[in-house]
Amino acid sequence: MRARVAEPWVEAPLQRFVDDARVLFALLLHPSGQVLGQFGFTRAVDVMAACALGAAIHASAGQLGRELDGHPFRELYHAGRDRQIYIAEAPTARGSLVLLTAFDAETSLGLVQVYFRALREALANATPPVEECGPALDGNFEHDLNRSLAALFGRVQPPVIGDAGDPRPSA
Repeated sequence: MRARVAEPWVEAPLQRFVDDARVLFALLLHPSGQVLGQFGFTRAVDVMAACALGAAIHASAGQLGRELDGHPFRELYHAGRDRQIYIAEAPTARGSLVLLTAFDAETSLGLVQVYFRALREALANATPPVEECGPALDGNFEHDLNRSLAALFGRVQPPVIGDAGDPRPSA
């Protein structure tokens, strides 16, 4: 299965992470909950729910870390009976992104962390300059969310920045 992305520059790093770490699910999202890429989900509603929960967990953990230790928690891990969840932050030129991933006994937390470090580095190197991307979130969040979900599930291709269908100005 291939990773599906709303932003082409995240496809290769996310696919490499999924293949190497052998995870069941992966979401790469903006801290606001806007999805950039996904692997393992078959329904848009599941992606939307996971993004909302992942963004909320990341924000809460960050604030909790600031309250307790003066620094936000950047990585979270939970071991369930059958599946484990790992959430971590990846800084890029466009700001921080959040990876939410679930895995089972076929891999381990250590492997996921090793390959997450490689993902974080690959994303930092692949990020287009901010002026080429436009803002991560512009004034029409709902439109961008729907466009991203449609692109992830193959209903439409996202417009190239600067195309007539793209509301963002070209560079």
